[in-house]
Amino acid sequence: MSTTNGTTRRVDPPYLGGEREMLRAYLDYHRATLAWKCDGLDTGQMRERSMPPSTLSLMALVRHMAEVERTWFRRVMNGEDIPLRWSAEGDYQAAYDGSASTRDEAFDAWHTEVAHARRIEAAAESLEVTGHQARWGQDVSLRFVMLHMIHEYARHNGHADFLREGVDGTVGA
Repeated sequence: MSTTNGTTRRVDPPYLGGEREMLRAYLDYHRATLAWKCDGLDTGQMRERSMPPSTLSLMALVRHMAEVERTWFRRVMNGEDIPLRWSAEGDYQAAYDGSASTRDEAFDAWHTEVAHARRIEAAAESLEVTGHQARWGQDVSLRFVMLHMIHEYARHNGHADFLREGVDGTVGA
């Protein structure tokens, strides 16, 4: 089954499949859910905040998830020595400043980072490939990263549900 809302097509993950196929499908499902929650909204609507003074908005979530994709796949798994997308000083909270981007800028960044993540994941020999998470001082497997990303999206898609309802009353899973 697939769902279309605006321009985003969201495909349900399979009920049967190998571990990597299932992880990939669930991660893509959650990525599509975030995009789906933002379909049809303009920059101003994407910047609407949940409960000021909180800076949480749909724009902030898209920017944050671009940063998360960049960090876990490019910096941790691929070992790229690149700065954060939204803060040269390494401030992860800077992504939550939704007033600093347009809708197109935020989604361009997010799409770019998702494309890098998919390329890095596809090139990995197995889910056992490791990268180093310097903030934690730990090595992590690709399996861990994919599970962590599913967790990140699931958490923030719950926020996106409430944010979208607050913008224009649209509800739905």
